[in-house]
Amino acid sequence: MLGLDIGNSSVKLVELGQDKEGNLVVEACAVVPLEGGWIKDGNIENFDAVAEAVRRLIKISGIKTKNVVMALPPSSVITKKIVLPGGMTDQELEMQVESEANQYIPFPLDEVSLDFCILGPSASSKGDIEVLIAASRREKVQDLQGMAEATGLKPVIVDVKSYASRLAASRLIANMPEHSADSVVALFEVGSLTTSMQVMRNDEVLYDREQAFGGSQLTQLIVLQYGFSYEEAEIKKCRGELPPDYEAAVLKPFLESLVQEISRALQFFFTSTTHNKVDLVMLAGGSASLAGLTAMVTKQSGFPCMIANPFQGMRVAEGVGKKRLAHEASSYLTACGLALRRFLQ
Repeated sequence: MLGLDIGNSSVKLVELGQDKEGNLVVEACAVVPLEGGWIKDGNIENFDAVAEAVRRLIKISGIKTKNVVMALPPSSVITKKIVLPGGMTDQELEMQVESEANQYIPFPLDEVSLDFCILGPSASSKGDIEVLIAASRREKVQDLQGMAEATGLKPVIVDVKSYASRLAASRLIANMPEHSADSVVALFEVGSLTTSMQVMRNDEVLYDREQAFGGSQLTQLIVLQYGFSYEEAEIKKCRGELPPDYEAAVLKPFLESLVQEISRALQFFFTSTTHNKVDLVMLAGGSASLAGLTAMVTKQSGFPCMIANPFQGMRVAEGVGKKRLAHEASSYLTACGLALRRFLQ
């Protein structure tokens, strides 16, 4: 299966395979930019233009696979953990979930797509099980299904973006030599318009938050400083073709603002919970690899900081640009997490 991540500013695709030893292989990886306004708050506003971008993405990646995993933003999905009696048949469990879901979903059940999975035995009540319910307005799911079908793909799974990025990050955390059980990791994904934070310990999310700050603000600063159009500024930013004073006049103030946002989010976590430290800050997204950012976060927060490379420990197939992949890896965290669903069936 392919992982297809439709974001506010781009569409990204990742296909993973396995070699004979069971090691993961990056079979395909590509990105195509989207114009502002085509996607708004996770909704596809310009269906035809986005579909054309996905077709272009499929073409440049050269993939033959049709099965695709896509995802909705967390704001479009209601999730709830519930405790149910153990020992029920599948049919009884399904009926019970629907009955419970009625309490938490503010729409008629015939207007939603609903799914659930058993997480395991309940820690608080013996003999019971913990179940995760996920629900979204049916039209949101149908938009993604329609996008897949319009571009010649077969939609197999609709996931939640935050779950996909967490899956990819958890793989990295588990493979760290210094990793220990119960490590608290703050994952920041710096998108074009927003920065999302998830604080994780093992498989548990301790805290999450989203802030209206992202990489597009750097592009806006470039526009103000040099008078380029937004599109010109975005291209020059990505290619590193900016005037000599760019780092001092534009990049440094942006990085300082971004570090302040990250520090503020960490403080919100500490004041909202019993925690007063994290073991690691992990950065992902297009702006994560900006020079000097990890050192600035460590200096400001006092916690070690690293860039999340979701392809770490994977072999890269022939035909996938290794240099480009190394530079852009952190922006593929969600797409990689979606592609990993292939191995979790």
